[in-house]
Order: sequence, then C-alpha cells, then structure tokens
Amino acid sequence: MLGDEAYYSSRAEQIRALLEDHTQGWRPFLAQRHGERLAELLLSECRGEMERLIPSLPYIGGNRNPMTRHLLRSTTSLVLHRVMLRHGRSAEETGWVLYHAVAERISHLPAIPFDGLSDEERSVKRHEAQQSQARRYPGDWVWEFVEADDGSFGYDFFECGTQKLYQAQGTEDVLPFYCYLDLVTHRLAGWRLLRTMTLSQGCDRCDFRFRRGRHTPATWPPPFLGEQRE
Repeated sequence: MLGDEAYYSSRAEQIRALLEDHTQGWRPFLAQRHGERLAELLLSECRGEMERLIPSLPYIGGNRNPMTRHLLRSTTSLVLHRVMLRHGRSAEETGWVLYHAVAERISHLPAIPFDGLSDEERSVKRHEAQQSQARRYPGDWVWEFVEADDGSFGYDFFECGTQKLYQAQGTEDVLPFYCYLDLVTHRLAGWRLLRTMTLSQGCDRCDFRFRRGRHTPATWPPPFLGEQRE
C-alpha cells in the first residue's frame, strides 16, 4: 500500500488525463466568451495550476474511500477557476463555462438504467456513511445514508471534502456553481434528484434525495443566481 504522500503523485498522469478530457469540453465555451487566443492561454495555465495542486491534495483514504474519486474530479473545476480569477473573471463566468460544457456532454448520453438500490447496496451505503462519521481524515466528507419505505433514498452531507478543498485553495466562491452540476449529471432513468439545501449556500447540510419520477433538468441561470442578484 502506498503511503499517504505518494497516493496522488502516483496518479498524476490519471489526474492530468482527467483535466485534458475536461478542457476539451470547456474550450468552445471559453472561446465563445473570451475568444480563441485567450481560451488557449487559460487552458494552458490550467495545466500549470494542476501541477501545483496535485502535491497539496488532502489524503482521505485513497482507494479505500469511494469519495476519493469525487475529490479528484473536483480538481479540474478548481484549477479552471483559479486561472479565471487570475484573469479577472468571476465565479459566475467560470460557472457558465462549467455548466454549458457538462450540459453539452450529457445531452449526448442516455439516462442510466436504474431500478433502485439492492439490499446489499443499501448495506454498503450504511457502512460507508458510518465510516465517514469517524472523521478519520480532516479533508473527508461526513454524511448519513437516508432511506424510505417507498424505495427512495438519499444522503445528508454535513461536511464536504470538495468544499474544504476549495476553501483551502481560495476558490470557494465557485462552489455553488460546481454543486449545481449535480443536477445536470444525475440522470437515472425513472428517477429524479431533489435537493433543497447545500453547504455551499450556508445551509447545515447538502440533502440529496432520489425518488421515482420524471427527471427535472437543470437550467441556466441556476435559481440561486437570481437570489444573489436581488
């Protein structure tokens, strides 16, 4: 087993590949807003930002923790916003690029077939939630698994690893936009994702609820943006 300090360095190529994949989706929208020349400069600087970020990523259990995957995926949006800030761009501008890039990619994918969680999957979720509550790693998520008799289920997140990472890197202002992407990416056939509060908006938890029903697509601008502009 790799030591804590070696975990991310041993996966540097994987993280770089993830960034390159995401930059392909950002490129047309950055160019649309800022022109081809600046778009290429921004993307080039994202690669340098990622190299600086990798050594500082918090270890939260590596492969033993399923949330490590989410932490890694959150790094690309973080470095984009770091670069956007450097060029005087706002969190809303970064959020616009992230939303449209993800929405464009998702629009070409079918909804994921899903019949609900099996008893074994529910047991695994309960166990993972209990493990998170031990707070072994400061940079980790802390959450509860929520389930109902009608088969619906969800999660209450009381601490968020992505929020902690963004806070540490000075990019927390883009977090509400990053969180909004959950409503774009969760496309389970015959199910819908409902969420009424998030940590990024100052609530005491993020509540995720999956219930049977028609998927409600996310739109731009996100509802909270109107509230901020009032």
